[in-house]
Amino acid sequence: MSDWTHLIRLGELARGPIEVRLAPDEAVRAALAKELLLDSLPALVADLRVRPWLDGAEITGRFTATVGQICGISLDPFEQQLTGEIALQMVPAGSPNAYGESEGGELALDLESPDPPDVLESDEIDLAHILVEHLALEIDPFPRKPGAEFNYTPDTPEESPFAVLKALKKDGE
Repeated sequence: MSDWTHLIRLGELARGPIEVRLAPDEAVRAALAKELLLDSLPALVADLRVRPWLDGAEITGRFTATVGQICGISLDPFEQQLTGEIALQMVPAGSPNAYGESEGGELALDLESPDPPDVLESDEIDLAHILVEHLALEIDPFPRKPGAEFNYTPDTPEESPFAVLKALKKDGE
């Protein structure tokens, strides 16, 4: 993971919600592009709101990015705009609100309930790390430049194995 961080301590939320704008500089974006296997990352901006939630924090916001990728069909570089939403809750380790195991060591899953909160390893939340994770989920792993089409026709028609057998049968008649 890159060295870019933006830390907020849970204790800072006691004064109320915190509004944060993350906009990494060119050097950080270049490192992130390399890390995310992008051709380039010309723009990345996120507006986040961190507020107290139970004994942890809730992070909500939006981000926009311009990503440069290589088309998987034409091998031409191209750029595309991405937008994404961030909405997650986090609680400290040992919190009674953390998603735990039920009796017998099994996880109890309820597909209708909202996602459980993430459990923090310390009292710090790295907003930059959260942004990069969400950006990575929005990147198309099979990029296709707009208008690029895959048109493949084999040079010679393939002969089926049965056609070869039929030809042998005619020779042996």
